Amino acid sequence: MSRLSQRLQQSWYQGKPYWFLLPLAWLYGAVTALRRRLFRLGVLKQHRIKAPVIVVGNISIGGTGKTPFTLMLCSLLRQMGWQPGIVSRGYGADIRQPLQVSPDANAGQVGDEPLLLARRSGCPVVVCPDRVAAAQYLLQHNRCDIIISDDGLQHYRLARDAEVILIDGSRGLGNARLLPAGPLREGAWRLKQADIVVANSQAVAGADGVMQLKAAPARSLISDSELDSRDVTLVAGIGNPQRFERTAVAAGFNITARHYFADHHKFTAADFTAIDGPVLMTEKDAVKCQQFAKADWFSLGVDAELDAQLHTKLTLLLTELRSKYGT
Repeated sequence: MSRLSQRLQQSWYQGKPYWFLLPLAWLYGAVTALRRRLFRLGVLKQHRIKAPVIVVGNISIGGTGKTPFTLMLCSLLRQMGWQPGIVSRGYGADIRQPLQVSPDANAGQVGDEPLLLARRSGCPVVVCPDRVAAAQYLLQHNRCDIIISDDGLQHYRLARDAEVILIDGSRGLGNARLLPAGPLREGAWRLKQADIVVANSQAVAGADGVMQLKAAPARSLISDSELDSRDVTLVAGIGNPQRFERTAVAAGFNITARHYFADHHKFTAADFTAIDGPVLMTEKDAVKCQQFAKADWFSLGVDAELDAQLHTKLTLLLTELRSKYGT
């Protein structure tokens, strides 16, 4: 993580915004407000597809737990008789047309999060910056009757039936300023428009409940072996590496060194030249490192668990969608 990025993060979450960034934040807010208004007035057109759409997103940049929540949501939908599919932007990949993600795809070609979702969800995943085109492709080429739009909260062209917003419970909304003076893509007022607001790891005012992330066994990147609790070097290229560190410690690992990179960092073997194993990384990072992984590199997956109140509200929302669409 660069020094500039670290200083911005500290400003967003631990101090006051840099005054010289405030005009840029005001401009950003004006542009995004105009864009939302144009959609409301019909000047910019929303597209509704022939299946219900659930958007899973956030109003702040950085990790909030969208991927584990989406995996949990896929599982719950299938238990209720739905056949879910996922659309995603494919951040970091050069994608011009809708592309279905194969579990054996290259992360650099489809994006790290979509590849992880394709491997773990058992659901079809289509990536494209145009989520309308991705959703239409998904329905045309798969048996699918409900769509999850991953990180699609601000992609207003795709009409949605429900919105789920996630918040990092440990960091909240920081200084509550818009980018670049703060971490927010949209103001805190946006939470009131969501159907469900999920707080990751600890309670947050305005959230409907708490999601906890439970660590799975740490698995080798190149074999079926697992890593017992022991000293590890932590490697992460995610939005909130501190949360991953807390998860690793809670799982019994002793962190002797840590190497944090920017979110969605495109790892190469050269990044690990001065890093000693055993290495412990996230599943999202692991999908980018398998081609050059060593025997003592492991990934620590997490599973999302909702508290009773949140689980009940989510189940009721899905039941209402079932009644609305009659599927």
